[in-house]
This record gives sequence, structure tokens and C-alpha cells, in this order.
Amino acid sequence: MTTKGNSADRKSNNSLFSVFVIAGLCCFFYILGAWQRSGFGKGDDLAREVAKHTDCSVLDNLNYQTSGDAGMIDDGAQVKQFKPCEDKYIDYTPCQDQTRAMTFPRDDMIYRERHCPPDNEKLRCLIPAPRGYANPFPWPKSRDYVPFVNAPYKSLTVEKAVQNWIQYEGNVFRFPGGGTQFPHGADAYINELASVIPMDNGIVRTALDTGCGVASWGAYLFKKNVIAMSFAPRDSHESQVQFALERGVPAVIGVLGTIKLPYPSRAFDMAHCSRCLIPWGANDGMYMVEIDRVLRPGGYWVLSGPPINWNNNYQAWQRPKEELEEEQRKIEELAKLLCWEKKHEIGEIAIWQKRINNGFCREQDRKQTTCKPTSPDDVWYKKMEACVTLHPETDEVTGEAWQPFSERLNAVPSRISSGSIPGLSAETFLEDNRIWKKHVNAYKRINNVIDSGRYRNIMDMNAGMGGFAAALESPKLWVMNVMPTINERDTLGVIYERGLIGIYHDWCEAFSTYPRTYDLIHANGVFSLYEDNIHGRLGYAIDYIQLLVNVLLRCSMEDILLEMDRILRPEGAVIFRDRDDVLTKVRKIVGGMRWNTKMVDHEDGPLPSEKLLFAVKQYWVAGENNSTSSP
Repeated sequence: MTTKGNSADRKSNNSLFSVFVIAGLCCFFYILGAWQRSGFGKGDDLAREVAKHTDCSVLDNLNYQTSGDAGMIDDGAQVKQFKPCEDKYIDYTPCQDQTRAMTFPRDDMIYRERHCPPDNEKLRCLIPAPRGYANPFPWPKSRDYVPFVNAPYKSLTVEKAVQNWIQYEGNVFRFPGGGTQFPHGADAYINELASVIPMDNGIVRTALDTGCGVASWGAYLFKKNVIAMSFAPRDSHESQVQFALERGVPAVIGVLGTIKLPYPSRAFDMAHCSRCLIPWGANDGMYMVEIDRVLRPGGYWVLSGPPINWNNNYQAWQRPKEELEEEQRKIEELAKLLCWEKKHEIGEIAIWQKRINNGFCREQDRKQTTCKPTSPDDVWYKKMEACVTLHPETDEVTGEAWQPFSERLNAVPSRISSGSIPGLSAETFLEDNRIWKKHVNAYKRINNVIDSGRYRNIMDMNAGMGGFAAALESPKLWVMNVMPTINERDTLGVIYERGLIGIYHDWCEAFSTYPRTYDLIHANGVFSLYEDNIHGRLGYAIDYIQLLVNVLLRCSMEDILLEMDRILRPEGAVIFRDRDDVLTKVRKIVGGMRWNTKMVDHEDGPLPSEKLLFAVKQYWVAGENNSTSSP
């Protein structure tokens, strides 16, 4: 029988052994991965000429006046220099790579889902920007114009020429605001929806656009202060999602296939499909059931285009009327089984409203199978099911829980007030709000262009309760709030209740976006989160060295930083907030990634162990002479 003392000694020995194993492996992989030095380019004449015409500028925007330099690195260690990747990887999307996708089954869009490369196939190099890359236009001009050099693909201008999606004009793409289902423009289409759906008073704030194309619907919803999470697969029409993000519109690469959507239950006020080509009646209605999961009680589902009003449109759609009639019949039947109420159908637009609560639909009327009582938010790589997710039996699911956005942003979310998230209370939420207002004010003193319109697409890599995004809230910008899947406490539902948007993600893998799609990245405690998570696993892995190696290789600090570099625009900025020792390691790595950095004290002074690291990615493009050394 093991005594308490022996158990403590063993734990101590295991911890010491863990340190030696980690140190040895880190040294081994550092030596194995050492690459020859490469420098940085300073941009070519073409890029500067394009930037001149597109009214862009290079901003030296960091004010480094602080109480002291907390970030000196002088340990004599050589900084590893990262090479640029080959030019063919300019638009590389690791987990949606076309070549890899074609090796997977076509059934149910499996091949368009996330399929990430194994560790030995990861690119550990810097993704270059295309030659001539120009910073995007500021919002709202970016909604309508994108520099051609940033996404030089004309296939959509041909494929969708008659549908007014996108036009090529000189050195820019122009987005007229048209679409397949809104020939009179996005404004007219949205106003028609707003005659049924309360978009003008802040009640409807968050939307999901399935099969979004170039996201013109989401782009024009900003006029009504509605923010849409748009997604489309990486398919034969190149760069749909890339165009959306270049325009300054939230979007990710994604598809309704066999895996649950990476959003919490009861998240969106509205969901939308405009000729999105999703077979809603297939697989026992699995896709409509998934929309039901992510819609808030009382939320709206909009379906426009086939098969709605099939009897008047089947000839124009060039499809058999019997086929279209059966499609609509299945959709109507599924909507009844889900207890959705049809609110509107005119022309090619139909609108349903989700039931307010479980009692809205009598049990004998509910023919859909009810999901097992597991967490409805446990969705990362989980198979989609054709079962209905019931609402929790709390006040948060009643119609009265809806508040207009101006009030919703800082009000205590019902997920917290109901006590459904252990460890969180109204007091902790309000204190978190106060702290993030203080943090953001400190950020603005260092980077004084944060709220100037210079940054449109912003990401928070470890969003917590959304305090950073709430403190930044402005019509000039939007924030993609990321909830790391390894977090013990899932608060993404809280973020959506506040009228903000976000997504689940594991930073051990690539994010579902194109390169160069974010202007500013906020990384609060990201690296200590993953470092602590790895250390937490070591107690179980100490007798399994191979498992230990796999853990370390799967999620290194270097890999996460390279992914940040991939999705960050040239001259984009990063704000790190973490422990002093963690940021020292981060700063050393990014020193070989063509980033300029400055580490400063916590806003409360030099005593807190938490520090801030500000970084700006240098401008460089494909094909430059990269032989100069880093400063």
C-alpha cells in the first residue's frame, strides 16, 4: 500500500522527470528544426504604387512610452529565422487544402469539411503576400471595393456575371451589392425581410448566413447594426470567403456536411439561406435540425430561392416541378415537426420562427427524436445528429429574454444569471467588464490607432466572456471571438447573448480562413493556456514517452505563432497578454518571423507577473530578395 509521503515523493520525482523530458525534447526539436537565416524584404515598387492608388499607408502606430522596458532579451541564444514558403502557398488554407480534400468521400460534403495535415506535413514557414499586396480600403469603402492584387481571381466575375455579385474594374474588384436572390440589391432584399423580422430595433442582432457567397447579405446588414457569421466552402469558385474578409465582413470557410457547426446552441437570432444549395430535406432533416440547435428560441429562419414558390419558378430554375414540389413538401413537414411557425411566404422568400420554449410544442406533436442529455455545445468534430436539442428548463429560454442590442451588450447574460455556468455570477461578469475596459484603454495608449478605422477585422484568440470585444464595440470594426476547445469553462454562449459573434477552435490546428484576413489579433493567456494544458497531461503521459512526444509536437508555441502569422495581414498588429516568462519565449520566436515587438509592463506597473507584448508584422511580399538579416 502506498503511503501519503511516498505518493508525494513520486509526484515530485515525476514532475522533475517531466522537466528533464521536456527540456531534452525541446532541445532536440530546436536543433532538428533549425533553419538557415533569412531576412526581411522592404516591399517592391509595384506594391507601393498600388498602395498609393488605393489610399493606403504604412503606419508606425505603436507608442512605446511605458514605465519601463520589461522585455529585454540578452541571453546569447541565436534567434531562429523562418524562411518564406514557396509562392504557390500564397493562399494556403491548411485544413481546407484542395489536394487533400479530393482524397475524401464526396458524400454529404465530407471532402469540403476540415481535414488538417498531420504534423509531418505542416508548413513551418512564412506564408508570403502576393506581389503588390495593398492594405484593404477602410470601412465602409471596403464593402464595395477590394484591390485586385490582394485576391487576383476573376472566375467569379465570369461565373456570376449576370447575378451582379462582383465586377472587375481596373485595379480593383467592385461589389455592387447584388445577388442571385436579390436582383434589386441587398438593401431592398433586407428591407423586405425586415418587414417581418424585427431588425430595426436591435432585437435581432446576430445572424448566420449558410453558403454565403461573397457575403453581400452580411455586408449590408451592418446598416441595421446586425452582425452576420457567414460561411461557405472552399469550392470551385475561388476565394468567396477571402473576398468577404477583404471587404471587412465576418466569414469563415465552412460547410454543412456531417460535423456539427462550431457554434453553441441557442446562439443566433436569425439564420439565412439564399440559394445556398443545401439539401434541407435530406438525411432525415439533419441540416434543419442543426439550424434549430444554433437558433435562439424565437429565432427566425429565412429560406429564399429553390424550392420556395416552385410552381411559379420551376421553368426559370430549369428543374422538374415534381422534384421541387417534393423538396418544399419535405421542408414544410420538417418545420412542423420542429414546431417552427411559418410567418411569411411571398415570391421566393419564406420565413419561419423557432418555438419559444419546450412547452410551445406538445410532446405528441413532436415527431423528431430528442437528443440525449449531453452538452449541446460539445460540438468540435462531433457528428451531426437528426435529433432535437431541447431547451434547458430555465428562464433564459423564454421570449422575454430578448433584449435590444444596446442593452444586451453589457447586461448580465441569462446563462450567467441562471447559474448554468459554474463559477460565474453577475458580480464576476460585471467585474470582468470593468477590467476589460481598463485593459482596452491601456491598449489604446500604446497603439493609438486601434479605434481609428485602421483595423476592421479583429480576432480575440481566447475570448472569455467577450469583454475585450465589448470594450472595443464600434461600427468601424468587428471581433471574431474564439473559444479554445481546451478551455475548462465554455462561455461562447455568453458571448452570443451579448450580441457578439464567435467560434470554437483548437489552436493546435489552422483556423478556417485564408491568409491575411485579420488586421489585429488579441492573444490573452493563449500560450499559458496551452502550456498549462500540456503540463496537465504529463502526469498521465509520464510512462508513455511517445504520447508525450505527440502532445508536444501537436501543439507547439512555434506552430501557433506561425498560424497567427498566416492569418495576420502585412502591417497588422498583435497584442499578447500573458506571464512574463511566456512572453519572453514568444518574443524570441517572433524575432525570426519578421515582426517588430515591444514588451511593456502591466498597466498597473512592474509588479504584476502579467506583461504585455505588442507586435507589428512587417510588410514583405512573394518574390522579394529575402537575404537581408533581421534588425
